[in-house]
Amino acid sequence: MAVLLIIAFLSKAQHGRMLSNGQWRAVLERADSNNIIFNFEVKDSNAKKILYIRNAAERLLVDDIAIKSDSILIRFPFFESQLRAVFVNEDELNGVWIKRLADKDQVMPFKAFRNQPFRFSAKNENHGINVSGRWAAIFKGPVNNDSNYTVGEFSQNGNELTGTFLDPTGDYRFLQGVVDGDSLRLSCFDGSHAYLFTAKIESNQIISNGKRFSGPVYKESWEAKRDPNAKLEDEFSVTKMKPGESRLAFRFKDLDGKFVSLDDEKFKDKVVIVQLMGSWCPNCMDETSFLSRFYDQYRKKGVEIIGLAYERSADFARSQKSVRAFQQRLNVHYTLLITGVTESDSLRSEKTLPQLQTIEGFPTSIFIGRDKQVKKILTGFNGPATGEHYEEEKNTFYETVEELLR
Repeated sequence: MAVLLIIAFLSKAQHGRMLSNGQWRAVLERADSNNIIFNFEVKDSNAKKILYIRNAAERLLVDDIAIKSDSILIRFPFFESQLRAVFVNEDELNGVWIKRLADKDQVMPFKAFRNQPFRFSAKNENHGINVSGRWAAIFKGPVNNDSNYTVGEFSQNGNELTGTFLDPTGDYRFLQGVVDGDSLRLSCFDGSHAYLFTAKIESNQIISNGKRFSGPVYKESWEAKRDPNAKLEDEFSVTKMKPGESRLAFRFKDLDGKFVSLDDEKFKDKVVIVQLMGSWCPNCMDETSFLSRFYDQYRKKGVEIIGLAYERSADFARSQKSVRAFQQRLNVHYTLLITGVTESDSLRSEKTLPQLQTIEGFPTSIFIGRDKQVKKILTGFNGPATGEHYEEEKNTFYETVEELLR
C-alpha cells in the first residue's frame, strides 16, 4: 500500500523544484477528516537544506533531506519515520508520512503549504474562557471503555493554547493549538507521535466531549475537571521487583555485537542506572537527552548508565541501525544494549528482566547501589514540555544518585 501511494504521488511530479525557505503548515490526513496539523520551518545551513519541526517551544532538527528531480525525501533522525512527497509548486508538497512498525508500514497522506505560519485558526471570541492551569483528566479507550487517569496542564494566551498531559509513563510532550469560542484544539507531531485533541469547554471548570485522534485511525474520548491539586500515582511505586528479588541479571549485545553484563568490571563498585528505552519512543528521547548530560557530569564520580533498548523489531541489524542513529543524534556516551525483544512483546519482562513483576512502560529507570542491590525504580519521565515537573524530575535523579553515592 505504501509503495502504491508513493508511486501515485511521484507520478504527479513536475520539473525543477526546490524546497523553499520559510514557515510551512503541514496536514496529516485521516479518513474521518480529523486531520493532524503541525508546522515546520525550512532554512539553509552549511549549503544544505534543514528544517525544524515546531511544536510550541520545541524545535526538532531534521537535517536528512534528499531532493531528486521533483520528489523529496525527509528522514527523521530516528523513530524509523519519513516524509515522502512531490512538489506541486514552490509553495506546496503532496505525499505521505511513513512510519515503520514491527511488521508493516503505517502510512498517512501528507500535504504541506508554505507561508502559513499558523496551526489552527480561531474564528470565535472566548467570552471569558481561560483554561490555563491544572486539570484532572480521564481518557477512555475504544475497547471496553478502559480508562486512564492523567493530569492536564494548559497555558492560554488569548486564543493561543499550549500544554500537555502527564500520565504514569511520562507525558504527551509539546501540544500546541487554540481556544476557539467554547472549543479547543491541540496537536503534536514529532516523527513518532501524531496527535490531535479536541474538546468542548463547558466552563472554566469543566471540559467535556473530548477526543484524542492518533495516527491514521485511533480515537479515544476524554474529559477533565479543573483541579489545582491533581496528581499522579507516585512514580516510584508503579514498577516493582518480584518478592524475594533484589538484583538484576542480564547479558545483552552492545551496538558492536559484544555481550555486556552487569557483572563486568566496568560496573564494579559503581552506582548504576539501568534505563529501559527504545529509539521509537519520544519520551525516551527526552530522558536520554537529559541522561547524556547527566552521565558526562557524574561518570567521574562513580556512576554508570546502561540503556536497554526494546525496539520495534527483534532483528538485531535493524535495531542496531536505529539505536546507533539515536545514540549519535543525542550524543550518548553511556552503554547502550539491544535486548532483542520488542517493546510490544507481552513477555518482554520474562524474557529480559524476570526479576521485575512487569515492565509497565518506557522509559523506566532502575537505580542500583554499589552493592548491586536495586534501590529504586522510576517509571516514566516528565520531559521539557512539563515545565516545573521536568525540573522536579531532574532533581529526582540528582538527589537519588547523590544519596546512593554517599
